[in-house]
Amino acid sequence: MDKVSLFGLSEPTARLFAFGFIFAVMALAELIAPRLERRELAGALKTRRWVTNLAMVIFSSIALRLIFPLAAVGTALWAQSNNFGLLPMSGVSGWLAGLLAFVVLDFVVWLEHVVSHKWHLLWRIHRTHHADTGIDLTTALRFHPLEIVLSMFWKALVIIALGAPPLAVLVFEIVLNGAAMFNHANFKIPHRIDRVLRWLIVTPDMHRIHHSTEREETDSNYGFNLSIWDRMFATYTHQPRRGDENIEIGLKEWRDEAPSGLVWSLALPFRSPPATMPPSDIKNDTAA
Repeated sequence: MDKVSLFGLSEPTARLFAFGFIFAVMALAELIAPRLERRELAGALKTRRWVTNLAMVIFSSIALRLIFPLAAVGTALWAQSNNFGLLPMSGVSGWLAGLLAFVVLDFVVWLEHVVSHKWHLLWRIHRTHHADTGIDLTTALRFHPLEIVLSMFWKALVIIALGAPPLAVLVFEIVLNGAAMFNHANFKIPHRIDRVLRWLIVTPDMHRIHHSTEREETDSNYGFNLSIWDRMFATYTHQPRRGDENIEIGLKEWRDEAPSGLVWSLALPFRSPPATMPPSDIKNDTAA
């Protein structure tokens, strides 16, 4: 099977370089111009959160390599070598095929995200991401290994159906990862710039609303990269009810320091909400 490279770098090297560079830039931005100044975003609790969130991405990466070693780019290479997919069959190739694949993949990730909120079984897994009581660039890495593996199967099916060009898939994976760190990052963007940017891409102020404890706000702004899908499907919220500075982050079910623990977070899909929670505040934990 052929290999794919970007700017002369192999796939693993390109992805690792992009991850390290974007992580460093976002971490620096958070230090220089933090958007929220809170206890959970500074000091000992932040250290514990970072350790847990970084450990989660390590476990997810290991699980993915063990269960689905081809990953997204490997699947695209396999589909290409076997001449599978709608794009090759229709004769679309080159930059147009890459652009179409990128946009379609962005949409299917948005759709997957919506379904993970609406289907109670997937929500039990996805809520590991939302349980973080703070929000910064490491929250972008806080996904349960089960969710990462399931997400890869979904993306692989779409990649094969499309016959997505491997280079486009590599670019998409890098952009998606970088965009997630960007829009979860706790740094301030001037309102005038934010208003312009969010017509095309998801900004930190836009995505932070999705991490609100308010259910109607959590059930909006699902995008990770392109912001057009939320506008097209009427799931866009412009401003949180409490305001950008006073928004409450996390899940109403768990408002203590428990979500910052690694073992607790890994076990969350199998936990039930506290018995003291009013039924109206428990989101999607019963069969739909």
